[in-house]
Amino acid sequence: MNELLSFEYTRNKSALMPKRAARSSKRDFGRVLCVCGSRGMAGAAYFASKAAYRVGAGLVEILTPEENRVTLQGLIPEAIVTVYSSEIDRASVETAVERADSIVIGCGLGISGQSRALLAMILRMGESKKKIIDADALNILSKNRSLMKYAKGSIITPHIGEMARLTGTESDRILADVSNVAAGFAKKYSLICVLKDHNTAVCDSEGRTYINKTGNSGMATGGSGDVLAGIIGGILAQEKDLDMFRSAALGVYLHGLAGDLAAAKLSEYSVMASDIIDELPNVFK
Repeated sequence: MNELLSFEYTRNKSALMPKRAARSSKRDFGRVLCVCGSRGMAGAAYFASKAAYRVGAGLVEILTPEENRVTLQGLIPEAIVTVYSSEIDRASVETAVERADSIVIGCGLGISGQSRALLAMILRMGESKKKIIDADALNILSKNRSLMKYAKGSIITPHIGEMARLTGTESDRILADVSNVAAGFAKKYSLICVLKDHNTAVCDSEGRTYINKTGNSGMATGGSGDVLAGIIGGILAQEKDLDMFRSAALGVYLHGLAGDLAAAKLSEYSVMASDIIDELPNVFK
């Protein structure tokens, strides 16, 4: 049986994760940089960063606008909050990128000129870093194709609408052939494509495909995608010599499984993004 397809048959979910030594420090479990949030969108940064912590990341830093500082420090005091204002301090951004083991960018970022400049800066500075590109970062890329070359080797996590904008293809055509659309895009741009759907497809440029079977309609709720990006970022930060394709697929699987536990408790009507995060400890337990 293919290793990826064996996720569903593994009783001990924590055994799928990077190993944790008894004698260790927070730096042994990696540092995630979440370049997330914009004015009025602090929640996206919160969901991504808390999810990264919940899957075992040692440190999470949030790079976000000044307006989000107080809100995020109240919501998640465990995170390091680095802010920028109308002028982005290039030196502080470079420092944040250099010390990160993985980077999550795009959740609630907005599509302003400043957001575009920040995305371009992060992609260029962090070209060798493990990156998850999500949400508004994908919408910016769809309008600035010259930046796609810097996404090589990254993990992108579009929903169907974002994929339609990235490919210039109608949503109905993508829905009719999700795995092949994801595979084609992954090959064209030499990256890993996590195309979110009822059965999310994870494809890489080498032709590997994982079709996920966990998850439910309750997860079609605001913030759920931010949680997924944070989960994958947290896994990537911990594993130093990892297979990024396997890590992306594992993140999708665990995200869906946490959503299934939440729906079992609350019903598919009542699941919220925070409920998915709350069930991650139970996934591992």
